[in-house]
Amino acid sequence: MNEDLSRKRLGRGLAALIGEMDKPAESEKPAVLADGRVPIEFVTPNPRNPRRNFAEADLADLAQSIREHGLVQPVVVRPALQAGRYEIIAGERRWRAAQRAGVNEIPVIVRDVNDRTALELAIIENVQRADLNAIEEALGYQQLIDDHSYTQADLGQVIGKSRSHVANTLRLLKLPDVVRDMLINGDLSAGHARALITAADPAGLAKRIVEEGLSVRQAEALAQMPADAVAESNSSRPLEKDPDTIALEKLLTDVIGMKISIAHKEKGGGELRVAYRSLEQLDDLCRRLKSEGI
Repeated sequence: MNEDLSRKRLGRGLAALIGEMDKPAESEKPAVLADGRVPIEFVTPNPRNPRRNFAEADLADLAQSIREHGLVQPVVVRPALQAGRYEIIAGERRWRAAQRAGVNEIPVIVRDVNDRTALELAIIENVQRADLNAIEEALGYQQLIDDHSYTQADLGQVIGKSRSHVANTLRLLKLPDVVRDMLINGDLSAGHARALITAADPAGLAKRIVEEGLSVRQAEALAQMPADAVAESNSSRPLEKDPDTIALEKLLTDVIGMKISIAHKEKGGGELRVAYRSLEQLDDLCRRLKSEGI
């Protein structure tokens, strides 16, 4: 695809890209069964997929749903370099869950697209479904910039996000690895992480946010304080959590399958926070609470 055609496609934006998915592939090398299904062993994951983390609990829930109702939404694929194989563009989580469910064939939509368009579509689907954590989203954006010379304005137009959203997301890659891991694991929200970018000690502040259950506004206020003022506020912090509280957090985390944080208050009472990684995980918690009559 030459640069002029690429720019024209970029100019059409998100709706055009989604529309392109409904056009038949120009060259579909492997054979697809009459009902649009292929043997699952003929489908392989895309090594450039921006999504890297697949929660075990989410996969188990989806696998159970597939056993009961089948795989409703097709996996979007393209012909792979190896003859007779397909490479996933969008839907790797569904493919993984279908394998767990013991499915032999899966429905697919075959599209003959290049690496650039495949990465665009993978990011679009994951961002729209809120399946990417903020670091995965940032790495996907950075890959388009590095491999295909995108500007932040181009990314915003293609992905359907504002330029400021793209810029703020990319800034998360400046955080220390320990903070990025906390964000990936769901210990920190993207709002917390953005506040840490300008902090004097982002790793130390990230630990404090998790231990004390600080809000994004509280984190932003601490991040703007001079280093000596932060140190002084640290000296007046409550004592670290006792072993009983830590054990209770772990017990609740294991039972619910989501990160639980407990923060006691000096005058009694406190807060219990539940961190969820996806909307599906939140929906599952709501269903479980409702089934218990809570």
